[in-house]
Amino acid sequence: MEEEEDFGPNQDDLYEHHKFVASKGQEPLRVDKFLMNFIENATRNKIQQAAKTGNIWVNDTQVKQNYKVKAGDVVKVLFEHPPYEFLLTPENIPLDIAYEDDEVLVVNKEPGMVVHPGHGNYSGTLINALVYHFENLPDNSSGRPGLVHRIDKDTSGLLVVAKTEHAMTHLAEQFFNKTTEREYVALVWGNVVEDQGTIEGNLARNPKNRLQMMVFPEGDVGKEAVTHYKVLERFGYVTLVSCKLETGRTHQIRVHMKYLGHPLFNDERYGGDKILKGTTYTKYKQFVDNAFKLLPRQALHAKTLGFVHPTTAKALRFDSEIPADMQACIEKWRSYSKNSIEES
Repeated sequence: MEEEEDFGPNQDDLYEHHKFVASKGQEPLRVDKFLMNFIENATRNKIQQAAKTGNIWVNDTQVKQNYKVKAGDVVKVLFEHPPYEFLLTPENIPLDIAYEDDEVLVVNKEPGMVVHPGHGNYSGTLINALVYHFENLPDNSSGRPGLVHRIDKDTSGLLVVAKTEHAMTHLAEQFFNKTTEREYVALVWGNVVEDQGTIEGNLARNPKNRLQMMVFPEGDVGKEAVTHYKVLERFGYVTLVSCKLETGRTHQIRVHMKYLGHPLFNDERYGGDKILKGTTYTKYKQFVDNAFKLLPRQALHAKTLGFVHPTTAKALRFDSEIPADMQACIEKWRSYSKNSIEES
């Protein structure tokens, strides 16, 4: 009798690391290529290796890397170990603390720091630093101690962290009820026509690129998202704006400003890392390249944060300086704009 091929452990013994459902419009596509579109920081080689070791499942059946994903397929990546984000290692990383008491902590996050561990970023995160510096932070049920909200890796600025269960519950309610104050400063491509306005449009994953969010204006897909913007300063080809969040969705400002026709300056994921406005002169291209080098990330800073203290019921409001890289980029555009006006 022929022996059965040993193709990995039983599904019940594995931990789910990723799960995706192929959309209705999905054309047949190899599962390794399909997962490349969905998993950030994954390489084709790693995905193919996972398939060889029996870690890729479609509709609860193990598949090889050449399996063709079709509409409605449920694709999972399963491993014998828990996701690394649940294996938190305390790390002695310095924190810029704007405020602290027994209940809450307000941190000024530097650009480039990931807020919580996830695929491809298992160390060096804000959470790794928090569990080193503070004991017994409350769990928010998703393995992210103390975290009530987050900001993107390359966005700088203010975050509030809960130090007790009571603070966690109280702050989470404030974010849910949209009573917190969150103001961001962004440098965006183009001359924003209106001095101020409101962008409304539900946000959900882009079905063609899972690493992006997109606006679904009809409102039957995604989650409600509202951003209030105001022009702070105009530099001709770019504009400095203030954005106040009524809701807090993934990439909200980045996606809403792109939807308005004004992607964030140097936002690679949403097309802002190319010259979108201006002249074709070589001198101008060199100027923009130098501005990109000054600010090697999206031009977004969480400047102001306000909330009610969970114990004292006092309204707290914090303001942070625009970091040096973004400030240098703004100054460069301000100078360029001034010189352009003087020359014309």
